[in-house]
Amino acid sequence: MTTNKYIYAVIDTVGDIIYGQTGLNGAMVRGVAHGPFTAIVSDIPAGRIRPERKNLAAHNAVVKSLMAVAPGVLPVAFGTLANNAQAVRKVLEKNKVLLAQELDKVRGKVELGLRVTLEVPNLFQYMVNSQPELAALRDRLYGKPHGPSQMDQIELGSTFDRLLDQDRERYTEAVIQVLDPICEDIKQIPPREGEVMNLACLVDREAQHVFEEGVCEAANLFDNNFSFDFNGPWAPHNFVHINLTP
Repeated sequence: MTTNKYIYAVIDTVGDIIYGQTGLNGAMVRGVAHGPFTAIVSDIPAGRIRPERKNLAAHNAVVKSLMAVAPGVLPVAFGTLANNAQAVRKVLEKNKVLLAQELDKVRGKVELGLRVTLEVPNLFQYMVNSQPELAALRDRLYGKPHGPSQMDQIELGSTFDRLLDQDRERYTEAVIQVLDPICEDIKQIPPREGEVMNLACLVDREAQHVFEEGVCEAANLFDNNFSFDFNGPWAPHNFVHINLTP
């Protein structure tokens, strides 16, 4: 059977190390080195790899466990393949400048996530109570003899979205002001429905407790309607920008 090398990550450990963990399809994970870089790989049957839950979980488990054994970890996009070990080394050679730059940026650091949500029964009513502009518009439109038209409802929805986005920006600026001195970098991820903000923070491994204290300090700026949830440590997925093409 023809096999390829599936690439999970690149680390800055020298030598063809045996990593001693299983990855996709239960295959043994090992290292393929070239110069100062080692690609963490496993054998996989040739062909397209489906992004099924079990495959994504196996990929992420390998990358996460690398954080315990390597000072610098560059996660590689799911589904990255090379024909054989020689092709892996060619990829490392081709991308050596970028790999060195990215490893310098994340070496000794981890990614920590922070999500802030509004825990209120009715977000629209909460905004009406806190935004006089929205309350006045709601009262005017619903005070019409025949009630609000479809266009009125669109206007009300647009105003709600605009004011909510303004609040999110203001709240996010307040939190980042507290966390910025603690973090090497902060990325804003578009918040999902119900979220006020979603931040990815690049933090020195030795400063994780300081980050936790910073989150508590930031949370004290908000009332009990806001829920702060931080998670990690993770490999620095949101701070690595490499596309390893054979």
